[in-house]
Amino acid sequence: MGKRVAIIGAGVSGLASIRCCLEEGLEPTCFERSNDVGGLWKFLDHTEEGRASIYPSVFTNSSKEMMCFPDFPYPDDYPNFMHHTKLQEYIRAFVQEKGLLRYIQFETLVSSVKKCPNFSVTGQWELVLEKNGKQKSTIFDAVMVCSGHHVYPNLPRDSFPGLDQFQGHVLHSREYKDPEAFKGKRVLVIGLGNSGCDIAVELSRLATEVIISTRSGSWVMSRVWDDGYPWDMVCVTRFASFVQNALPSAVSDWLYVKKMNTWFKHENYGLMPLNGTLRKEPVFNDELPSRILCGTLSVKPNVTKFMETSAMFEDGTTFEAIDAVIFATGYTYAYPFLDDSIIKSRNNEITLFKGIFPPAMEKPTLAVIGLVQSLGAAIPTTDQQARWATKVFTGSCTLPTTKEMMDDIDKQMKNKLKWFGHSQTLLTDYITYMDELGSFIGSKPNIPWLFLTDPQLALQVYFGPCSPYQFRLMGPGRWDGARKAILTQWNRSIKPTRTRAVGEAQRPHPFYNFLKMLLFSLLLLSVLLTFY
Repeated sequence: MGKRVAIIGAGVSGLASIRCCLEEGLEPTCFERSNDVGGLWKFLDHTEEGRASIYPSVFTNSSKEMMCFPDFPYPDDYPNFMHHTKLQEYIRAFVQEKGLLRYIQFETLVSSVKKCPNFSVTGQWELVLEKNGKQKSTIFDAVMVCSGHHVYPNLPRDSFPGLDQFQGHVLHSREYKDPEAFKGKRVLVIGLGNSGCDIAVELSRLATEVIISTRSGSWVMSRVWDDGYPWDMVCVTRFASFVQNALPSAVSDWLYVKKMNTWFKHENYGLMPLNGTLRKEPVFNDELPSRILCGTLSVKPNVTKFMETSAMFEDGTTFEAIDAVIFATGYTYAYPFLDDSIIKSRNNEITLFKGIFPPAMEKPTLAVIGLVQSLGAAIPTTDQQARWATKVFTGSCTLPTTKEMMDDIDKQMKNKLKWFGHSQTLLTDYITYMDELGSFIGSKPNIPWLFLTDPQLALQVYFGPCSPYQFRLMGPGRWDGARKAILTQWNRSIKPTRTRAVGEAQRPHPFYNFLKMLLFSLLLLSVLLTFY
């Protein structure tokens, strides 16, 4: 084996990192503070310090064909959007299939990660580990931080005057487990993200009254998209990405808002984002509009102040006799075992090259995996990140100079502020990001070559879903089953829904969608030429 690599966390990021280390001939050791793999997806009926926590009713927002490890499809009969228990089954199956368990040390806490005194020469790190109340120190050649960013709750008390005087129950969504505890209660949920909407919808069946307070609004999407297909298999395509980036921003913004309002008019439901053209992460909730229509749930603007038993909103209205306030206000990014200056090297903001490497390191031997939030699935994103990081560790890929990396970080930050806004600086465009990492690795699909050599596959790759298999289709780390997986992905998505077979299975035709878009573009061009 080659260099010794410490991997912190055995969630999907850590598991991807173990596998990629093995592919590159490195010697991985993964440290997991709990007694099982899965990270965020390992459900517990209670919260634990330093561990992510989910509520019992969590389902995935990405479909199974878009959120698998790129060489390990889900079983055909798995539902497209999975309960957390099904995803945990899949994660354990991946661990078993790839033989990863032997590289994981469970119930082991990493309490400190520091550069060795001779770091500028060796690039080595000293880790302090805790297990069974005992500490020990170990030296590693590289470190992969895979502990996630859904651990430390953000509860902005200072932003809500009077909250200290509020007499009801106050909790963060991380603590939410049992909807029965809120039966017959009057509940205020603060935050219009995925967790806030899930919790509010669930409570609206049991609570006397539920109100969601939102500062800026959100786009709300259904998991069920055009013709009943999973949203991401329809929307996350190379062709759609090309159109979005090629059109003038005014046209692209208009199309984006129009598409987001296809299901229902957001302004009629009080959900319309203040800046609707920003590509912020949408909320995926198939029931929210229905609960608002039925009057079991309502939406209000931001809270200006709390009183002992009530809250006042920006519109001057008041919610009286509140029993509980649930803050679904996200999480802060914290790595308590690591010096803050390593990943926040400027103005206390995250400064990582491509969201992975600290740019000011003398040696590129520390990588953060899974911190980037792409508008796509986490599993293939972390797999791609880990592949590139391990190649950097072995020297088969090299990083630019510190100045070049900082310039790139500045450039990307400007683009992110333009596309996603100030509060979403970890977001990035999925396909652009995956292709960028793929170009470093040598695994980015060569679309023109595919059209020349395999037109059937090329049509699916370019116009169909940008599924994870594409990133193991060619180049280093290619998977022999990638072509078949791409050509059969619609079969796997349809199988669990066709439990009552009626006629032939209806599958999408990506090239037909291209023709529709082409005709629309020509029509738009002709209209513009008419006026000029």
